Amino acid sequence: MRMKFFSGGKLQMNKRIFVPNSNKEEKITLPVISTFIEHKNTKILFDTGCHPNVHVEAEKRWGQLAKIMKPVGDFNDNLILNLKKNNIEPTDIDLVINSHLHPDHCGCNEFFTNAEFVCSSEEIKVANKLDSKTKGYLSHEWQHPMPLKGIKDFYDVFDDGRLVTLALPGHTPGSIGLQVNTDKSGSFIIASDAISLERNIKHDEVPKNAWDGDLLLNSYQELRYLENKGFQLIYGHDYNQWEILKQTQQYYE
Repeated sequence: MRMKFFSGGKLQMNKRIFVPNSNKEEKITLPVISTFIEHKNTKILFDTGCHPNVHVEAEKRWGQLAKIMKPVGDFNDNLILNLKKNNIEPTDIDLVINSHLHPDHCGCNEFFTNAEFVCSSEEIKVANKLDSKTKGYLSHEWQHPMPLKGIKDFYDVFDDGRLVTLALPGHTPGSIGLQVNTDKSGSFIIASDAISLERNIKHDEVPKNAWDGDLLLNSYQELRYLENKGFQLIYGHDYNQWEILKQTQQYYE
C-alpha cells in the first residue's frame, strides 16, 4: 500500500466561520485536500477537490456558494493537473470515495470516468432532497453517468482491514472519514470536514457551517479516541498541517 496527499485547490472564507471571536472581516485560506491510495493494484481517491473551472467562473459553477467560499491561488492548482504531475491520469483511477458531497470535495468527480464511486447512503439521500441546494449540495458536481454506490457506516473496501470508512456525522448528515492502515508509516484517519482545523477538535469548536453541532462534537470524541490509540488525524482544511503534508514528496507506505 502507498498513500500521498494532493492539492485540490484553495479557498478563502471568513475566519469566524471556523474560529469564534475572530474579527468579522478577517479571512482564512483553506487548502482542499485529496488523498491518493494504491492498494492491491487498485488506485483510489478519497475526495476530489474543486473543479478546475471555479478559478475562472466560480459564480457560474457554484452560484451563491462562491460568495461564501472563494477559490484563490494558482489556476493550475487542481487535482487533475497535480495527479498528472505524478504520472497519474484520470482514467487510471479505479475507485473514488467521497467524504461528503459538497463541491470542494467532489468537484473533479466527472473526470474519473473509469471509476466506481461510493459515498454514505445518508449523504446521497440528503443531497437528493428538493432543498439540497440551500444546504450546499449542487447536483452537477456529483450526479454523473458513473454510478454512485451508497455505503453504510463501516465499509471495508478490500475486506482486509486496510481501508475502512467510518461515520463522522455533524458537518453533514452523512460525512464519513477513511481509516488507512499502512505497512510502515502507521495508521491514519482522513477526517475531511469532521475536523476542519486542528484547533476545532482541540477546543471543541463547532464551525458555523456544521449541520448538527452536537453530532460533530460526538465525532470529535470518536476521533480523539482513535488518536489516543495511535491514529494520525488528517484535517480537512488545516493550512499548517497541509504545509507539512505537501512537502512529503515520497509516498507514505
